[in-house]
Amino acid sequence: MTSRPWSLYGNESGVGRPCFVAEFGLWDDRQSAAAEQVEVQLNDVDLVRVVFCDPHGLARSKTVPADVFRSVLRNGMDFSAGPFLFDTGHAVAVDFLADSGVGVGELLGAGDFVLVPDPRTFQVLPRTEPRTAWVLGNEYLRDGTPHPLASRNVLRRVVAEYAERDLAPVIGLEVEWYLTRLAGGPPGNAGNGFGLQGPAPVVEAVNPGYQFNLDSYYDSVADVADPLAAMLIALGLPLRSFEHESGPGQLETTFNPMLAMDAADAMLLFRTQVKQACRRRGYHASFMTLPRLESFDSSGWHLHQSVTSTKTNANLFAADDSTQESISADGEAYIGGLLSRAREFCLLSVPTVNGYRRLAPEFTLSPTSVNWRYEDRSAMVRVLPGGSSTHVENRIGEPCANPYLLIASQLHAGLQGMSAPANRTTYPALPTSLREALDAFRASSSAEELLGTPLKTCLVKLKESEASRFDAWRSSTEDTMNEVTEWEQREYFGVF
Repeated sequence: MTSRPWSLYGNESGVGRPCFVAEFGLWDDRQSAAAEQVEVQLNDVDLVRVVFCDPHGLARSKTVPADVFRSVLRNGMDFSAGPFLFDTGHAVAVDFLADSGVGVGELLGAGDFVLVPDPRTFQVLPRTEPRTAWVLGNEYLRDGTPHPLASRNVLRRVVAEYAERDLAPVIGLEVEWYLTRLAGGPPGNAGNGFGLQGPAPVVEAVNPGYQFNLDSYYDSVADVADPLAAMLIALGLPLRSFEHESGPGQLETTFNPMLAMDAADAMLLFRTQVKQACRRRGYHASFMTLPRLESFDSSGWHLHQSVTSTKTNANLFAADDSTQESISADGEAYIGGLLSRAREFCLLSVPTVNGYRRLAPEFTLSPTSVNWRYEDRSAMVRVLPGGSSTHVENRIGEPCANPYLLIASQLHAGLQGMSAPANRTTYPALPTSLREALDAFRASSSAEELLGTPLKTCLVKLKESEASRFDAWRSSTEDTMNEVTEWEQREYFGVF
């Protein structure tokens, strides 16, 4: 039987709506040109993973045959609202059977939204069989307006604010993560369910650790790390370095500076592909901040930032004088914005229960106060002066944060600082727990300005559910709170 009854409705099942992109003018000239190139590349591809980033920073996808993607490319693709409703443990945190309180009517009944591929992100994944491509999409409501809960659109709006001022933010990624060896064991389904994560992957350390940058320790993981480096280069990511950090099998991956949206897209692609490539080789990669494993150290995500004039191509942070330790007035104002919003935006930089274990005195190079200094890794914001390469490094983030929301919050705070500089020397303290960060975020008018009421409300519900489940578990166990708990290991180690 060759006929397809659903075609009578003018559309293929689950494939958006005919001419959705053209009807609402959703692509610019660059995207339209890229789409033509994608159609040529589809001749050499079997499958396409159509991906978007959920509020937690996790890649959600559907895989379609290449010929189906030819329709998806311009029609979009229907996706369930489920990823907007679940917290990190897959508990339903946003009511979809009644008024959710989020202000998005389309969530009622968990109705579909339309995901429109961004053809500029189309990538053929290296060394895959069948031949598979990956493409990121933007979320839209049925009327062609951006979905209020779309985190990629938040960053797109912030970047547009910079563009209105003839400015372009530049981002460098420096990410710490753990490589461990899978040691067998059950798949983690026992006791699993909605809000009940099963056992974390059983792993073993790949080396003893605690010999920072030791070449022999890097070599002990080179049979995995070197192919990963080659894969990242093949994906077109501007890899700068792979190095061994302090913990057992703890690696740091850095990338050359990119434009803000490119950096966020790169972070999502990097984390997802590294986890998948390691699993295929019998290893486990985790971006959880502090796993529940003996002698493991905490991991951070250091975000390097600067701002360039699109008129002169000059770095706004570069000082006019040649003083070794110097940054421009614009740069200082930008830093002031980061410090002023550090507490209320902390939830977007450190969004998990586990992440707050790192912001503690025992981790000497992790920030514990809201401050900045030149070339000082113990400060929250480290300034790296260097003429045209002058930039700032915010060391607060955890590696599993949503890249679009983390970067957007930094850029928003920095732009606020540059627009209305304030002479302040003290700032509210950093939160010490997810619950405290949630309270600061909930009270923040700046968070609402950045995200819009629906997304802020949704994030509050998601994080309230996560924090409440942890609190309930903590009240029912004798597990010491001074160490990473079994709840945290189950919740984050496998998924992130």
